Amino acid sequence: MLFRSKTVDAEFPASELSQLGLVGAWHGQKTYNGVALLGRTDVTDVVRGIPGYADEQARVIAGTVRGVRVIDCYVPNGQAVDSDKYTYKLAWLAALREYLATELRQHPLVAVIGDFNIAPEDRDVHDPKAWDGQVLVSAAERAALTGICGLGLTDVFRRFEQPERSFTWWDYRAMAFRRKAGLRIDLILTSEALASRCVGCTVEVEPRRWERPSDHAPVVASFDLGDA
Repeated sequence: MLFRSKTVDAEFPASELSQLGLVGAWHGQKTYNGVALLGRTDVTDVVRGIPGYADEQARVIAGTVRGVRVIDCYVPNGQAVDSDKYTYKLAWLAALREYLATELRQHPLVAVIGDFNIAPEDRDVHDPKAWDGQVLVSAAERAALTGICGLGLTDVFRRFEQPERSFTWWDYRAMAFRRKAGLRIDLILTSEALASRCVGCTVEVEPRRWERPSDHAPVVASFDLGDA
């Protein structure tokens, strides 16, 4: 289970989660960034950040759970294609790709999960013409994501028949959720060895209907790990 944690590590609600039977690891930062891994069993071999890549923002955490190497990512938004934040995003994605290449050589079962802030294809965008060339759907961002998938990662959501207009993010403004005007930018990418064990993947839309929801909906994938 991934968990977005926009708080410093010392304030992470570890004791409250423990009462729910959850353990894990986290890499937090006040206000803006933070990632965590939670589970019913221990998370081991934890690595925070992208090794060898200097980055002050808490955007990546990796750990091993039941033999699966899970890498939780919060990809930068990029703001606009002509901004410094967009340049940072592309450089960050290049560093992530190199890191994932190393992880895939070392671990047969790998899951890369999180808010990628990239809609992979036009079918992942409610209005492709309106979004054409904008941040989250630009050609350079999609090429970077394609390069990451080209390492041998599968978007397991697309292994199963899905409803049309399946999205994971809707702007709070202009009644976007009610109008089904969203994007699919939250992904679960896995190595082929793990993808072959995936038995289902869905977007859980109901939490987006809550009184004070996140603008994202959870993506849930199930795997048959056997005795792993």
